[in-house]
Amino acid sequence: MTKEVISISEALEVALHFGHPTNKWNPKMAQYIYGKKEGIHIIDLTKTVKKFQEAYDFVKKLAAEGKTFLLVGTKKQAQETILAEAKRADVFYVVDRWLGGTLTNFETLKKSTNRLKELEKMEESGKIDTLIKKEASKLKKEKAKLEKNFAGIKNMEKFPDCMFIVDTHREKIAVAEARKLGITIVGLIDTNCDPREVDYPIPANDDTIRAVKLITTRIVDAILEGRKAAIKQLKKDEKEAHVEVLAEGAEQKKTDAPAPTPTEEKQADAQQKTSEKAKEVKKPASTKADDQGKGAK
Repeated sequence: MTKEVISISEALEVALHFGHPTNKWNPKMAQYIYGKKEGIHIIDLTKTVKKFQEAYDFVKKLAAEGKTFLLVGTKKQAQETILAEAKRADVFYVVDRWLGGTLTNFETLKKSTNRLKELEKMEESGKIDTLIKKEASKLKKEKAKLEKNFAGIKNMEKFPDCMFIVDTHREKIAVAEARKLGITIVGLIDTNCDPREVDYPIPANDDTIRAVKLITTRIVDAILEGRKAAIKQLKKDEKEAHVEVLAEGAEQKKTDAPAPTPTEEKQADAQQKTSEKAKEVKKPASTKADDQGKGAK
């Protein structure tokens, strides 16, 4: 049996079971709710653990196949964790406001990210500082604005294969764009979310830093584990291919060896006869004595 990536005790420790007030729930989340306490819905952690395991295995598999990921979390409780974990795995991220059309209007996005790269080069080369103060200030402000919105996706040349989204209710525009484009969504969903909008829902508290950090960190662990497994398999395949090439080379060498000439065959026969005669001469004395004894009888 596969060991659980997140245990119920860990989930309890970071309060993954606390949902939203009962008057703010989405009825579609009923299947993941254990009950309620003091006006708050309590999430069934056995289902949280099960659904998280499914999401983890899926993300790990995608990472092993070399797929790309985009992490999204613009609420305060998620920003720091999303940024840190995205950098740890070197994946794309959005931690400030999700701009409508980020994915569905990709050409406009590319224009903005290309402009950001252009301004970065100007700043690195010192070209901006050679301009008059007013113009330099204007360009620096433009760069800062673009950086805030697009820093985490400036090198995203195509749609991501998978998006991990914290609080799909808040990030409904990102969810809608991903669904329209057929991008797989792994989502941290609280009791006010609609699980039908997510391919791999993880029912859990999305309102505390510790809860968000636990889920996000383990999802990124899955990405890194998948990549590690892919590298290990690649090395194994290369080793097996190398052994196969060596074996084929040895077999080819045998095949390519020239056939012996008649003279070489005669020499080999003569050597064999000489060897046999030598064995006769060196026959043990005990054997001769035995032969004589047998004759006497």
